[in-house]
Amino acid sequence: MSILGREAIFREIKSGNIRIDPYDEKMVGPASVDLHLSNAFRVFVHLPTELHLTDNMDFKAATKGFALKNGDDLVIQPGQTVLGITKEQITLGPGFSGWLEGRSRFARVGLLVHISASFMQPGISNHQVLEISNFGPIPLRIIPGTAICQFIFQRCECSGAYKGVFAGQTPETFAMD
Repeated sequence: MSILGREAIFREIKSGNIRIDPYDEKMVGPASVDLHLSNAFRVFVHLPTELHLTDNMDFKAATKGFALKNGDDLVIQPGQTVLGITKEQITLGPGFSGWLEGRSRFARVGLLVHISASFMQPGISNHQVLEISNFGPIPLRIIPGTAICQFIFQRCECSGAYKGVFAGQTPETFAMD
């Protein structure tokens, strides 16, 4: 298993093993691709009782979805977590997986883009949901369109394909209740 560098990413995009939509080659760094924040979010709501963590739990029961209008942004208070989703759709061939990581410029002020779900399975074809948390001491204003995270591609020893409950998610379906 190896991480793809810049030239390998370009080769796999050209061969169709990796698809990014929308795509601009300026997004490709030395060993990752920057992904941008869409305008779709989900915020946590107070429930009358606790949420039971079971295999068939629906995260939408504890959140409310919405889309920001063009030019609007969202302030995340210290200690707050919101869910966002990338503007780009990533499609991986069966021999590739990947990791979603934050960007150091934002991490240095306390922004996390995922809490624990950073691994992306082979065969995915969706927009990546971000578990955005402010672990810093000051409110952070997040702006749709910002290159908020990066995707690191990894070649798998065997092929596979994700067919789970979140296959095919988009900003539109993500923000709907």
